[in-house]
Amino acid sequence: MKTANNKKLMVGGLMMFIVTAAGFSMANDNLRTEKETLMKTFPNMKLDGFRESPLKGLYEITAGEQVFYFSPEGYLFFGEIWTKDGKNLTAEMREKVVAERINSLPLDKALKIGNGPKKVIEFTDPDCPYCRKVDNFLSKRTDVTRYVYFVPLRRIHPDAEKKARYILSQSDRDKAFHEVFEGVLDGKPISIVDGAQQQQLEEMEKIAAGLGVRGTPALWIEGAHVNGADIQRITGLLDKGKEVSKPQTH
Repeated sequence: MKTANNKKLMVGGLMMFIVTAAGFSMANDNLRTEKETLMKTFPNMKLDGFRESPLKGLYEITAGEQVFYFSPEGYLFFGEIWTKDGKNLTAEMREKVVAERINSLPLDKALKIGNGPKKVIEFTDPDCPYCRKVDNFLSKRTDVTRYVYFVPLRRIHPDAEKKARYILSQSDRDKAFHEVFEGVLDGKPISIVDGAQQQQLEEMEKIAAGLGVRGTPALWIEGAHVNGADIQRITGLLDKGKEVSKPQTH
């Protein structure tokens, strides 16, 4: 009896595996077919990801930091999908995409400050008052390593680009960074070699654009996003404790 039962279990398990594998293969074929339909309908589209969405009949597309949806009938949908209990599935996917990009950032393109065990990634503007507030806080911590990318907001801070290039052109970048962020050079002429470190600054801005960073400061602390000079949240993440407060951005 045991032998017969074991044979039935083996056969049943094998049949289940075959059905599951066949179903998985069909799902992959459907996904491939719908992706081909998308590319034929919108041949100039550049996408990073294509998968089934939480809504049957719609497919989820990721391109840069954007998340949107495709219907096989040939329509694109830009919007957000919410569950009945108030969960924003589109926002969650957007955060996941950005988190993956954060983990693969070229840190060698950033300005490195400190050598503490906790990693802080910053997108900052030398003349942004909220960025300076964040720097004032982080510069007093000895437990962080900061990877700084400059994003000068030229329309409201016309000297920000020049100050970023000044920092990047100095032999002692750490010292130059703190001088600028402490306001030592405010209102003073800044002499830099024409074109100095322009390429590195452009690379930093390109990285910021790829993450969808449009305002400063924007930080990722041990992988967690902080938007604005939210010192309470920054402290909580570094100390693994406190809750969020209302952010400030400029």
